[in-house]
Amino acid sequence: MDRVRPHEEPVSLEISGCSKEDARIVFDTLCACFESDRSPEEVPQQLHETRPMVWLGTFEVTDAHECPPPARLSSSVEADAQGGYWAIERLRSTLDSLFSVRDLSSASGDQERELHVRLETR
Repeated sequence: MDRVRPHEEPVSLEISGCSKEDARIVFDTLCACFESDRSPEEVPQQLHETRPMVWLGTFEVTDAHECPPPARLSSSVEADAQGGYWAIERLRSTLDSLFSVRDLSSASGDQERELHVRLETR
């Protein structure tokens, strides 16, 4: 299963249904595991008091680094991921090793797969 990938395998990730602090915990944890388009200084902002926020990031999952254990989440976090089949499996197994993951739904297309999960502290 862990075969060498000839090209990059990006996964786009949307985080919602949580506080900006919990969004940051998830992004910071994944940024430690994978290359990302998010810089370490990029902190999720709550731009509106009542409107739900969605935070976005893209992670290059081909090469995984050592993942430190995440900080505790104050509540559950919803995450939507899109990418190729192999990349989504790689992201999912990494999330499983860091958080308690519950599947909400998934959809598969020709080349891409979508994954909708709820993350909680283990």
